[in-house]
Amino acid sequence: MTIQYNEQHRIFAIQTNQTSYIFGVNGKGRLQHLYWGSSLDPEDCAPLLRTWSHSSFDMEIERILEEYSFWGDLVYTEPSLKVSWHDGVRDLSMKVAEHRIVEQDGQEKLVITLQDEAYPLETHLSYTVIPELDLIVRSAKIVNTGSHDVILENTQSASWSIPYLPDYRLTHVTGKWSGEFQLRNTILSEGKKVLESRRGFTDSHANPWFAVDNGYATEDSGDVWFGALAWSGNWKITAEKTAFNQVKVTGGINDFDSEWTLGAGESFETPTFVGGYTAGGFGEMSRHLHQYQYDYVIPSQEPRKVLYNSWEATYFDVNAQDQMALAERAARLGVELFVVDDGWFGERNHDRAGLGDWFVNREKFPNGLEELIQKVHNLGMGFGIWVEPESVNPDSDLYRQHPDWVYHFPTRGRTELRNQLLLNITKPEVKSYILQFMTELLSKHDIAFIKWDMNRTITQPGMKDHPLQRQKEVWIRHAHTLYEIWAELRERFPHVAFETCAGGGSRIDLGILRYADQTWPSDNTDAFDRLSIQEGFSYVYAPKLMTCWVTEAISGMNKRTTSLQYRFHSAMMGTLGIGSNLNEWSDELIDESAGYVRQYKEIRPLVQYGHQYRLDTLKKQGVAAVQYVNKEASETVVFAFLHSQRLGEPLPRLRLRGLQPDKMYAIEQLPGAWTGKAMMNIGIELPLRGDLDSLMYRIREQE
Repeated sequence: MTIQYNEQHRIFAIQTNQTSYIFGVNGKGRLQHLYWGSSLDPEDCAPLLRTWSHSSFDMEIERILEEYSFWGDLVYTEPSLKVSWHDGVRDLSMKVAEHRIVEQDGQEKLVITLQDEAYPLETHLSYTVIPELDLIVRSAKIVNTGSHDVILENTQSASWSIPYLPDYRLTHVTGKWSGEFQLRNTILSEGKKVLESRRGFTDSHANPWFAVDNGYATEDSGDVWFGALAWSGNWKITAEKTAFNQVKVTGGINDFDSEWTLGAGESFETPTFVGGYTAGGFGEMSRHLHQYQYDYVIPSQEPRKVLYNSWEATYFDVNAQDQMALAERAARLGVELFVVDDGWFGERNHDRAGLGDWFVNREKFPNGLEELIQKVHNLGMGFGIWVEPESVNPDSDLYRQHPDWVYHFPTRGRTELRNQLLLNITKPEVKSYILQFMTELLSKHDIAFIKWDMNRTITQPGMKDHPLQRQKEVWIRHAHTLYEIWAELRERFPHVAFETCAGGGSRIDLGILRYADQTWPSDNTDAFDRLSIQEGFSYVYAPKLMTCWVTEAISGMNKRTTSLQYRFHSAMMGTLGIGSNLNEWSDELIDESAGYVRQYKEIRPLVQYGHQYRLDTLKKQGVAAVQYVNKEASETVVFAFLHSQRLGEPLPRLRLRGLQPDKMYAIEQLPGAWTGKAMMNIGIELPLRGDLDSLMYRIREQE
C-alpha cells in the first residue's frame, strides 16, 4: 500500500516509488509534519512527533510544521484556513476526528477529517498518491455542518514543509507581456516571499509553481522539493522562513479582496496543489510534472497538429478570398490545421469595436464561413477559429443592449483596457449567452479548433445583482464559471481542441489544462527570445502543450534577423505553428519550409511524448540545447542554438542524457556510431558558427 497508518505512533506515511511523506497526530490532536524526502521507515520518525517551545513569546513552535495551519490561538505564520463566525469569533481550534483510506480511479487516497472544538465546521484534507511519479495531489474541503453562515477569509489548498537545509533557494518564474516564464531564484531569508496574481487570471508576471533546494541542485542532480497549483484565478504561493530556520510553502486561492460565504450545509473545495520531491535535480522534477500532465491532467492524448494562424498576415483585414489564398499556401507547407484569428465577426475592423457580436461579418464573408471551411477541408486541413468570449467593446451591439453585463462599480467610470470591458460571466444570462453563441458556432460549422483568448484583466470587480455582502466572491466565481463553460463545451463538442490564450501567456496552469489541449505561452514569437520563454515554460509544463510559431525573418518584436532554419528549430521544440504572411513568401521559401514541416512530423512523437532534457553543459559558451528521448531510449532528437561565437573558438562537445549506456547510436547527419555512454560522457560535436546558428540532430539506436 502507498498509504500507511501506524496506530501505535499515530503516524501517517505516504510512500511513493522513491520517496516518503510522513506526518502524525501529536499529543494536542493536531497534524504535525515530520518528514519529506527519500524513502524511509515511518517508525524512524516517531521521535520527531513532539511539541516544543523557545520562550513565552515563542510557544508551540511545532505549529509552524502543522500540515494545514488553522489561524487562531498561537498561530502567527501564514494560515491555511481563516474564518469569521456568526458571533464575531475569528479563530479556529481544529482537532483530528477521523481518517479513511480509499481507492479512487485506481489511485489510493487519504482523507483526514478535522473538527472545530466549539463550532460546527469540518475540514477534510485530501492526499492522492501518484507513486510512479513521486507526486502527491493535495486539496481541502471545508464543510459547514451548522445552521449559521461561516465567512471563509483565507482558504488555501495545502502547506508543504521543507526539511532542514543550511540554505533554502527558491526557484520560480516571472515576466510580463512578451517576456513570460523568465527563470529566477533567490535565497530565502527570514520572512515571506510571496508569488501571486491579483489580476483575475493566472497572470504572466508569475506562475503558480515553486521549487526549493539547498542552492546547489542542478539539472541532473540534487534534492528538489516542488509544487504546482491548479487554479486559473487569483492565486498566492507564500514561501515563509521562520527565525528557527524552518520553511513552509503555502498555496491556494489568493485571500486579497476575497471572501466566501459558506452557508448552512454547504461545502467549499479548494483547487488541487500537486507536490513532489526528487533527488534527480530540476530535470527530473520537470519530467515528473510533464508525465503527470500527460497521464492525469490534459483532456486528450491525441498529437497536436501543425497549425497556421492568419493573424500576422491580415490582422483585422480578414476576408474570404485572402484567407483562401493563405490556406492554399499553408497546405503546400504541410499544415494540418488552418486557424482564422481576430476580425471575422461583427463590425470588427479594428480593436475598438465589434467584440461581443459573435455573428459572421457578411461583407468579409459574403457566403458565410462555410465557403472558407470547405476550401480548407478540400486542401486536407482542419479548420480553427479565434474567439474572446469574456470581453466586450463598448462599441458593440451587445454592450449597447446590456451595459449592466460588465463588471463595474456604479459610482465609478468603467476602465477600458485594449478598448474592452470584461463581462460578468457569473451572471446566469451572460454565461448562457456565451454557451449559446459558442454552441451555435460549433454546431453550424465543422470547426476542429478554438483559440480562446482573454486580453483583459479584471478591474472594478463589482457584480451587479449579487448580494452586497458577497461581492468579494467575484474572483473565485469568475474562475469557477469559466471552468463550467469549458467543461460544458468539451462535453458537447468532444472533437474540438481548445487553446488557452490570455494576453500572451497569462492563463497557463494545471487548472485550465484539465480543459485545454494546448497553450499560447507568449505573443513574442522572436525565435531567440522564445528560447528563454520556452525554457522557463518547460520547468513546469509539457512541450506538447506549448504552441510555437515560425514568423518573419525580421522579428517584429526586436527587429532581429534570424534564418529560416533557426526559426523552425526554435518552434519545433513544442507544438509547431506558422504565423507568417505566406502571401509574401516565395515559392522557394514555401518549399524549404515544407521540408522543415516534414521533419517536425517525423520527430513529433519524440517532442510531444518523449522525455525532455535541458542540456545546460554549454550555457557558459552561449549554447542552448534541448534533447527529447523516447521511452525506450532507442531514438532521440537534439536541438542546439548558438547565440554568438567569440574569438574564433570552436565549441566543446555536448553531453547528452537519457540514453542506454551500452547501446550503439548513429547520428543521421554524421558518419560513424557511438555508444550511449560515449555520447553521455564524451559528448557529440557541435559545428555551430557565427551568430544565431542552430542545428537539429536525429539520433537512433543501431540494429
